Order: sequence, then structure tokens, then C-alpha cells
Amino acid sequence: METIRVLLVDDEVEFLDTLLKRMRKRQVEVAGVYSAEEALRYLESSPVDVVVLDVKMPGMDGIDALKAIKERHPLVEVIMLTGHANVEVAIQGMELGAFDYLMKPMDIDELLYKVQDACKKKRLHEKRMLKRKGVETESDNGGV
Repeated sequence: METIRVLLVDDEVEFLDTLLKRMRKRQVEVAGVYSAEEALRYLESSPVDVVVLDVKMPGMDGIDALKAIKERHPLVEVIMLTGHANVEVAIQGMELGAFDYLMKPMDIDELLYKVQDACKKKRLHEKRMLKRKGVETESDNGGV
């Protein structure tokens, strides 16, 4: 299986540190940051397949971060995390391009399953774009 690069974003230090350890134990290439602003800086310099993003954070919240991620890195898939049973926020996130959402506390295996699915979707989009680009290149060269 190809390496999946994951970025976890959550302001709860203990939660994030525990999740990082559990994912690394399962051989996931994962990094963690404690704010949306840090996440946006990280994404500028490091390739990521999937961002797991907390909704409620001080400063820029998860919804605003999702908008910024999708604007700057449209192929990166985002899974929203919420500690609050807020269906409206989850629906809003999905409408803005989130791959899915999970309620905290969540089962690590369920999170990993969603991360794998999100990565498959990202890779499929990348292949389609490359294929489309190849077709455009052929037509630009007169089919040669």
C-alpha cells in the first residue's frame, strides 16, 4: 500500500498527541499541529493527502480553515472532527468540500478507514487530472 500522508489539526494537546502516537503505531505517516494557522503554513511546505481537522479551535475555526485549504490545495481531502453533536456544522463542512466528518471521541480504526477512503479519492482525482492533461498535451501537439 502506498504511503498516506496525514496532517492532524487540533488545539487539544493531549488528544492530538495521543492520536499521533496511535496512528504512528499503525505505520501512518502523520504530522500534527495545534491550530488552523499552523496547518496552512505546514501545507505550503509539505505534501499531504488528508487533513483531519477539528471544527472548534481558537483563532481560525475548522470551517474557515476548510475553506482556505480547499482554495489553496483543492486536491487535499479533509475530514472534519467535532466534539459537539452539531449536525449543521458537519453539513456545512460537507457542502464546502470536506470528505467526511467524525464525532469525538472516535474509534481509531474508523478514522483510519475514512483516511484511506479519502486518500483513494484524492489519488483518483490526481489520475484523472494527469489523464486530462495528457489528452490536452496530445491535442496541443496535433495528436503527436
